[in-house]
Amino acid sequence: MDSSELNDHNINELGRKIEELITLCQNLRHENQALRSGEQQWKQERAQLIEKNEIARTRVEAMIGRLKTLEHES
Repeated sequence: MDSSELNDHNINELGRKIEELITLCQNLRHENQALRSGEQQWKQERAQLIEKNEIARTRVEAMIGRLKTLEHES
């Protein structure tokens, strides 16, 4: 190989590596977007579960209060 062929080979190899990096960056960007979307869904679900848990806790506390009232009345 003479120096011009070596330079062409190096440039082609560099171009190939750059294309690989571009593809990798695109894949990572898509994966990151999917992860962020999933995270948002989990946060919404968590908030809903916390709300349901609070409602259930309030109801149970109210039932306990009523049972104590009934106990004292009898």
